[in-house]
Amino acid sequence: MTERKPWHGVNLATTLPFHDDFSVAYDAYAEHVRFTTANGVTGIIPNGSLGEYQTLTEQERKQVFLTAVEAAPEGVAVIPGVGAYGALESVRLTEHAAENGAPAVMLLPPNAYNASDDEVVDHYRRVAEVGLPILAYNNPIDTKVDLRPDLLARLFSDGLIVSVKEFSGDVRHAFEIRELVPDLDISIGSDDVVLELGINGALGWVAGYPNAIPSATVELYELSTSGDPQKWQRALEIYRDLHPLLRWDSKAWFVQAIKLSQQVAGVAPAGITTRPPRLPLPEPVRTRIIADTEAVLAKGYK
Repeated sequence: MTERKPWHGVNLATTLPFHDDFSVAYDAYAEHVRFTTANGVTGIIPNGSLGEYQTLTEQERKQVFLTAVEAAPEGVAVIPGVGAYGALESVRLTEHAAENGAPAVMLLPPNAYNASDDEVVDHYRRVAEVGLPILAYNNPIDTKVDLRPDLLARLFSDGLIVSVKEFSGDVRHAFEIRELVPDLDISIGSDDVVLELGINGALGWVAGYPNAIPSATVELYELSTSGDPQKWQRALEIYRDLHPLLRWDSKAWFVQAIKLSQQVAGVAPAGITTRPPRLPLPEPVRTRIIADTEAVLAKGYK
């Protein structure tokens, strides 16, 4: 049996509540961490893409992380995202995480431009020198760099990463990663491939929709990763019900979508404001997300 690591299980990429003036609602964020962990989430990842890290100052990012650490119950890992345009900023954030007890960090490749493989490796090497395990974050949809299976193999063989959040959306990548780097832990990176990657042996999920419906999505993950074909059948039933909602996690509006679903589900801690440049949703999109969320809630999922 695989030893349970902090990046295993359902690690929630938390949304971040803002006041109407766009200041961070730290108390509401703490409340959200307590709510989701009480409903099955096993880890918290602040300052990921869902947490709108790109719009936060370095000090705000540090305070969001500390707020999560304070609010998370004992036994719940808090693994901050430390992605940044510059490696030096990522190093500072990682040093702060290490000083405050983080068991690991989640790191994007450099994404201000299409970095070369050598630049990607250097980026991870500088952060790895801090000494914390690194969960690589592959998000070629939103960034300019694809952590291809062969590049992940290079990073792992150099001792720079322990796991990868696979957000390419291409389930074939997970199979190739397992072939090239069987000891690299794979975390499901987008909500609409939970069943496929779970059956293929994923050990974690860096998740979005547990922000809104934690109990149902945690159950889906546990069934999908059970290794039991009979439980897979139940997972498929849940997956079909939830998939119209889960696929919003892979859309350009994913932050606004999940925050809106939180509001519809009655679990939004402080409204659904997003920081610019993210604007309120176009009305047709908003209407569709509300309908998709209400359909899931009507079936008893929460």
